[in-house]
Amino acid sequence: MSAIRSSRTSAEIASQPAVWRQAASSLSRQAHALPRRGERVAVVGCGTSWFMAQSYAVLRETGGHGETDAFAASEFPAGRHYDRVLAITRSGTTTEVLDLLHRLKGTVATGAVTADPDTPVMRAADAVAVLDFADEESVVQTRFATANLALLRAHLEAEDALPAGVLPLDAAVRDAERAVVEPLDAAVVGAEQFTFLGTGWTCGLALEAALKMREAAGAWTEAYPAMEYRHGPISITGPGRVTWAFGRLPEGLADDVARVGGTLVADSAGKPAGLDPLADLIRAQRLAVACAEARGHDPDRPRNLTRSVVLDGRA
Repeated sequence: MSAIRSSRTSAEIASQPAVWRQAASSLSRQAHALPRRGERVAVVGCGTSWFMAQSYAVLRETGGHGETDAFAASEFPAGRHYDRVLAITRSGTTTEVLDLLHRLKGTVATGAVTADPDTPVMRAADAVAVLDFADEESVVQTRFATANLALLRAHLEAEDALPAGVLPLDAAVRDAERAVVEPLDAAVVGAEQFTFLGTGWTCGLALEAALKMREAAGAWTEAYPAMEYRHGPISITGPGRVTWAFGRLPEGLADDVARVGGTLVADSAGKPAGLDPLADLIRAQRLAVACAEARGHDPDRPRNLTRSVVLDGRA
């Protein structure tokens, strides 16, 4: 049985093209919680949400919308000035995010994006965008993360601040429709180790792909900026090991992977040309589920994980 039919996680992965469209269509209702042009912004989150924050920070700043940093919520730099802090939290209950928002209350404008309107983040942030249609039953986060980035991309696009070379969201959705059905290479599914690479805004996607493989499949995965790959990480590459690049591969890197016997997944290795990197993340999510099932794991019940990390029971 294919992964798409056999787990709740797979069903949520397959729903992403429609959910992205819904996120874009909700922009007018959500924009009050999002950064204004020219503001100096910090975006915070934990786990997957932190990686989406990293991707958005690069997109926003590169697109000229304003200086943007991204932090794990627990590592927010005390005393640094921002015009706005935007928190990303699927559950709305994550302890580190709530603690930070409470500390910042009344000192800086705060916004949040969440999936659940009945959680403490609704009171902790000054304004909240609610993507309840993207909420998930799964512990492993997939469609809320990408719907969040789809919303933020749609906002930049509406403000004429989408960086050069980044596809309009409509095109990304069309690529996502291909990504949910495109066959996965058996050699990739059967690999023993995976290294994900990104450049610019796709570095966050590479980190997220590696996290999905660890969470769902318990797989040995790593993630790096693509140009850092030669500075040590290539030493792990070899037969039965995969190097997966989001976006265009730096010149010469395909030859380096081939030289050491690794399997490359990248534009230059037969992936449909121009596939939006966010859509490519869907393929990595599907790979995580396929690897989990091949190893006898249940992707709906990952080891040692809960849907939200609440450290003190407050939420």
